[in-house]
Amino acid sequence: MSDSYPYYKKKRETELLKVPEDLTLIRRKRQNAPEGYCPDSGLVDAVNVALLLGQPLLLMGEAGTGKTELANNLSWQLGFGKESPFKFETKSTTTARDLFYSYDTVGRFHAAQTKLGSQKNRDYITYNALGLAILFANPKSDVIEYLPTKNSKEAAFFDSISKDNWQRRSVVLIDEIDKAPRDFPNDILNEIERMFFRVAELDNKIFEVEDEKFRPVIILTSNSEKNLPDAFLRRCVYYNIVFPKTDALKNIVDERIGGAQKRREEKEFRWYDTLIDLFERLRDSRQMVKNPATAELLGWLTAVGRLLEHYEIPENDRERETYLKSTPGREKIVNPTLCVLLKNADDPENAKPIIVEWARNSA
Repeated sequence: MSDSYPYYKKKRETELLKVPEDLTLIRRKRQNAPEGYCPDSGLVDAVNVALLLGQPLLLMGEAGTGKTELANNLSWQLGFGKESPFKFETKSTTTARDLFYSYDTVGRFHAAQTKLGSQKNRDYITYNALGLAILFANPKSDVIEYLPTKNSKEAAFFDSISKDNWQRRSVVLIDEIDKAPRDFPNDILNEIERMFFRVAELDNKIFEVEDEKFRPVIILTSNSEKNLPDAFLRRCVYYNIVFPKTDALKNIVDERIGGAQKRREEKEFRWYDTLIDLFERLRDSRQMVKNPATAELLGWLTAVGRLLEHYEIPENDRERETYLKSTPGREKIVNPTLCVLLKNADDPENAKPIIVEWARNSA
């Protein structure tokens, strides 16, 4: 970590820098790497059943439990290529068409009126997640006349993929489907089952998956904010990701931020185990207005680890535990970084007695 940490101060006492501050690179690559994902056995079974049936997999569960990351891990495991997964983030205004493509009506109208720019409809089309996956399920020669031309900002993406690397299978992530209007899941039933979509602006051209071996794998996520239609649920494989227990949390942390140093046996202690203990105390206390999730735990542990390095705390796990529970450790490291976990105005105050009690207890 840069010697100048903290980078941002209440008041700068020294002369303003003539060059930008050299901020330390954030160690996020390992945290987000698909090979570090730790699915439970039930989730593995659900994925395999969805693949066997060719049905979408619907993942439920609270935010931050790894629903979105599954798509990256699955695409990586199955070798579907760097473009996959294609991700679609659902919004409250989402319509069924948006899942496949969007059309720049205003841009096309302006071009028609001014006679400037492309006069081809296809240059005003942006293919979205499932639309892209269906295009890539076909030979490039079958769809090339419907792709944006070189005059379009979308053309570079398609041009970068050679004919030989074009036809492929993809994972499609439709994230937070519960945010969409209630009719959205039912509106896309036929298209997802039959893997096709129609583009009205291209003379109602229909794109479909003709060879089943290139059928996209669909993963949908929901934070359980509202019920989904029964007709939609009947066509999905369903799995609810429950919040991981202690041993599973430790495995996740080992994979995501533990680095090359592995836990040699089930009960071997690591310095971050004491923080996992505090994290679970916060969640189990029922005093938190908003419970922190696994993703927030990983971010918190990463920040704490960087500060331990900055303050040159020995790498010995027990020494680090003792320091973190000490008054200086709490004041310098634990308390300043709790902003990663506590996301409600009342929670910092609610957490104080829990932290004091945690500091009193030995690991």
